[in-house]
Amino acid sequence: MKAIGIDLGTTSVCGVVVDAESGKVLKSVTKNSEAFIDGTPEWEKIQSVDKIIDIATGIAEEFVDGDTAVIGVTGQMHGIVYVDADGNAVSPLYTWQDGRGNFPYKGTTYAKYLGGSTGFGCVTDLYNRENGIRPENAVGFCTIHDYFVMKLCGLNKPIVHASDAASFGCFDIEKCEFTNGLELCVTRDFKIAGEYKGIPVSVAIGDNQASVYSCAGEGDLLLNFGTGSQISAITDRIIKGENIETRPFVGDKYLLVGAALCGGRAYSMLKSFYGEILGYVGEFDEKTVYGIMDKMLEKETTTPIVADTRFAGTRADSSITGSLSGITTENFNPSALTKAVLCGMVDELYNMFAPAGISFSGLVGSGNGIRKNPALVKIAEEKFGMRMTIPEHLEEAAVGAAMFALEAKARL
Repeated sequence: MKAIGIDLGTTSVCGVVVDAESGKVLKSVTKNSEAFIDGTPEWEKIQSVDKIIDIATGIAEEFVDGDTAVIGVTGQMHGIVYVDADGNAVSPLYTWQDGRGNFPYKGTTYAKYLGGSTGFGCVTDLYNRENGIRPENAVGFCTIHDYFVMKLCGLNKPIVHASDAASFGCFDIEKCEFTNGLELCVTRDFKIAGEYKGIPVSVAIGDNQASVYSCAGEGDLLLNFGTGSQISAITDRIIKGENIETRPFVGDKYLLVGAALCGGRAYSMLKSFYGEILGYVGEFDEKTVYGIMDKMLEKETTTPIVADTRFAGTRADSSITGSLSGITTENFNPSALTKAVLCGMVDELYNMFAPAGISFSGLVGSGNGIRKNPALVKIAEEKFGMRMTIPEHLEEAAVGAAMFALEAKARL
């Protein structure tokens, strides 16, 4: 038998078919969603719900056959879609990158007023309520992947896993309930939400949790570099820290997470910087520019330049900016700068966990930033003091969703 996993990401939708016994990926497809809605203010990051759902539904229809045992779903956390009483979307997707939470509100900002961060669902909802943007016929909201499960199963109300509920903010992860009176059906268990063409569909889980579920075990430290980046570890207790948070995981476990807003985007920014320079002498595609940067990294073994890659601020403080230091007349060159940015990306995650004194016995890497950049792997191994294991499967979140769904079905 086979399990299908579908990941509704920020820029693409990924689907996998996983062998239920071996866990091997038998088939995969990734399609760019191109869902961002143009013509909005720079701080507003919203996407077309219809575009995302159409692509995800197409993947489900393509993969489902008589040997399909279950379907699992995951996707981008924090963001919200408003739904009406019939279970239909009545708004765009307000993504995790949305900046409305940084606007002033009652002597502080919307985000800080709720003790959360901009892009968190409850923060977005507060802003929309206060500014008359919340749709009049909305009876609630959910993540885009919760909504996809609703559409697959014909539900009129979302069932939200605690991994996603906590990503909205204003959520007590120990009691598994919202602290602001928000009423949503929340579960922390492995659960089947309904059926699609007679095939069980599990409740959706957050992409961070799904990735960890497919890649790491207890005692592992997982580094993921995508558009953003995360450092994660499974724990059985709630741990508090200045730059880390404890999130619900699966069952009775928790996930300790440090999340950087820039992450792999910092390296992409540097690529765009070099690309703009090269553009003055000719046309260079993205692959060519990255190839040049790879050659720079082969040349540069160490760098005296120190890069703070918090170019998008942090979840706790959007006013923080990135910086470069340690520059002299002798060391300012592209190779040193390129190496410094990679070191800065790793340092940001390391500095989140180091103060918490978390012990770990294994280092696991995931995401395109890890897989496509051996120099980043080497830097991380040196920083954390051990070799890194990289899972064979490329689609970590989608595979994790499939594995979660298999466990949910097994517990019926």
